[in-house]
Amino acid sequence: MNPAAPAQGGAQLISLVLFALAARWYLQPRLASLPRATALTILLWVHAFRYVALQIFSAQTTGFPISDGGAREIVIGDVGGAAIAISAILLFRLRQPGLGVPLVWLLIAETAYDTVTNIRGGVREHLMGAASGVTWMILVFFVPLVIVSALLLAVQLVTRRGERFGSEPQGSAT
Repeated sequence: MNPAAPAQGGAQLISLVLFALAARWYLQPRLASLPRATALTILLWVHAFRYVALQIFSAQTTGFPISDGGAREIVIGDVGGAAIAISAILLFRLRQPGLGVPLVWLLIAETAYDTVTNIRGGVREHLMGAASGVTWMILVFFVPLVIVSALLLAVQLVTRRGERFGSEPQGSAT
């Protein structure tokens, strides 16, 4: 076993727990006070930056031992997730929640599938603990943030499903 594996796994778990606590204590109450579309849009912005996964190609050239197929799988999942998130943001900005909400559900499903697929690929390729530099930072901070954001999107959709979307501009300061 790679001696860095417990450090990476532990750091990911700690980040996941800390993001979840911060979300529960601070973000959820604030989101509840915002219009539904605004709350969803705020959470979608985390996913809009998932194209950061393109960094995997740079990591590959500097020694991260992921296969070309594994790297492609990560990039397709994350860039696809970013495209879905950006599309949903635009639909909410255009006041088209009837189209935006299904995309948010699609993003949640895609994120769950992508997460499970990436974990399986990482185990298959023995990548736990192999990350360093920017790759380590992405895995330890950004991935847990994406997971917590996806869970919060689901909470918003379920707990506020009966709430109508208002006509207020989505970028308004409230």
